[in-house]
Amino acid sequence: MAAILQAKDAEEWTYRGEGAVNLVLAYCGSSPNFVGKVLRIQKVPNDRPECENSRSALLNHESLLWGKFEGMVSAPTKEIVEHAYVQKVMCPLLGSEHVDSGIHVLVSREFLEAVDNKVLCQRPSWRVDAARVNSLRDSVLLIADHSLFPHVSGSLKEDFCVSVEIKPKSGFLPTSEFIAEGNAVKKKICRFTMHQALKLHQGKISQISKYDPLDLFSGTKDRIQRAIKALFLTPQNNFRVFLNGSIIFGGMGGTSDNTSPATAQSFHDRLKHVNSSKDGMHIKGLVDLLSETIYKSGLLNRLLEVQKLDAIDIEGAIHAYYDIISQPCVVCRQIGGKKLSAKYSPIHSMQMGDKVKIVRDYLISATAKDLSVMISFKSKVNMDEESPHRAIFLESSKQTFYYKASFIDLDMKPLKRMEYYYKLDQQIVNNYGQMLKDIEVLDCVETTQESLNACTSLKNGAPAGMAN
Repeated sequence: MAAILQAKDAEEWTYRGEGAVNLVLAYCGSSPNFVGKVLRIQKVPNDRPECENSRSALLNHESLLWGKFEGMVSAPTKEIVEHAYVQKVMCPLLGSEHVDSGIHVLVSREFLEAVDNKVLCQRPSWRVDAARVNSLRDSVLLIADHSLFPHVSGSLKEDFCVSVEIKPKSGFLPTSEFIAEGNAVKKKICRFTMHQALKLHQGKISQISKYDPLDLFSGTKDRIQRAIKALFLTPQNNFRVFLNGSIIFGGMGGTSDNTSPATAQSFHDRLKHVNSSKDGMHIKGLVDLLSETIYKSGLLNRLLEVQKLDAIDIEGAIHAYYDIISQPCVVCRQIGGKKLSAKYSPIHSMQMGDKVKIVRDYLISATAKDLSVMISFKSKVNMDEESPHRAIFLESSKQTFYYKASFIDLDMKPLKRMEYYYKLDQQIVNNYGQMLKDIEVLDCVETTQESLNACTSLKNGAPAGMAN
């Protein structure tokens, strides 16, 4: 594994997908070191010159946040810091059985440039416009391909593995006293729904998803099932399905807005190999299997606990952030007024250690709100076979499946991201508030028009509701 990947090695890696930060490649060659593995290669924004693409490790203020975790402050490169973050921070919180921290593999600049050129035509255009492969990296992360199931002793070669990737998003409503009165809608409407409205306004999506993360995290079987159905109907970049490592449903890194009848039929046909549900019920069988697994495993309970490390919301944490970086609080200056500023004085008067914990916990929570969970299933063919994996019984098809679950995309969020999170939060809330006002105006106009029509009808002697 010590060998450095070169330009010629790029031919053995295929495009699997991407998020905002990383490109994911699956191995298609024959080397035993890489079979069943994927590479996560970091990207860099196109508007950032290469000279700004620093390889430095933690900045001074970031060292305050992560100094308590062994190996993070002393790490010489960002690659090693990020690897330590998964190992030392996220793994203990989410459980080692569900986190694969992977290993770093050395790569040449020529390999990264070859990969960038090779996958260019497969990437969504808007992703290409936004970022490219970071060719200044010395290494990339090699992890297990969680869309595949490890070989089970005694299983048959013709068995199939189906894997579902879900990006759950935030599963709770904030209750922080530091949320401004004008933003109280955040305590009633989930962040995902409000963000959908902003994305629709910006033209990033064509239809608002009915998916509600609060359903998925509810711990109630019916609500979990409702969440899965909503994800299936409007997958966007939150829901993908793989069969034996190949994607059969959902987007490849862009957005797959709505599931057409043709797409649903094709998906249904591929699932015939997976579950033995009655004809026409294979998609429902997968939805039932996934819902039952999430419900019985309690998989998302631990994730929700990590998300709730965001205890005072970004509207509180942003004040601690400015104190940590030793700058005047921009938010307090924008708010103005002694009464409103006094609302946040308890944060500014805290000990530095408490402020550091607030921001650190917020950034860890941000990772938990943005990760994906991959749940893989494999039919238990031989009832006598043994496996280290848990089993779940699907009543509708009378089948038993082994399953394994992994949290992926555990990216460390940089400290400077706090300002972005605050601005985005305000943008989301303001847009949603404006949308509600527009709806109220529209309802008022429609009501007024109906009243005018009724008056006109009465004046003309026609019964109300019968006017032309």
